[in-house]
Amino acid sequence: MSDRFIVLSGCSGGGKSTLLEELSRRGHATVEEPGRRIVQEELAKDGTALPWLDLAAFVRRAIAMALADREAMRDQPGLIFFDRGWVDAAAALEAHTGEPVLATLAAQHRYNTKVFLTPPWPEIYAGDAERRHGLEAALAEYARLETGYPALGYETIILPKVPVAERADFVLARL
Repeated sequence: MSDRFIVLSGCSGGGKSTLLEELSRRGHATVEEPGRRIVQEELAKDGTALPWLDLAAFVRRAIAMALADREAMRDQPGLIFFDRGWVDAAAALEAHTGEPVLATLAAQHRYNTKVFLTPPWPEIYAGDAERRHGLEAALAEYARLETGYPALGYETIILPKVPVAERADFVLARL
């Protein structure tokens, strides 16, 4: 099952969601980023599990949502592309609280061993109502993921800074 689960991770604002849309357009199953969905839900109900209000609650919820996404896609045929995975949220939780969750989850909830990372791309980075952190925070996040995934036995593949169709071709050629 996990070989079909492909993670697109990396720097915030690096083009993951755009790439996910292109892969969906090409007929692949996709799963949107847990963090964005959580922020949208919390803002709609005036909640507090937001990264700028309660980061620990936010990332715990993102871990749970990412694990539920994996389970929900278990019977979906073919490759499934995830805009981030539980590793992203667990790395943030460990950095924020020191809680050792990565190793605990790593053995049971694997993705394909190839993880595609969007590198920092300041020229396209943009904040919005759901992404309120700046590029500096995005760079720190990227550094955690760049070391976190390999520490769990994943091969990270840095995506080139090219138009989205070429990025999709790049991903599919490496799978």
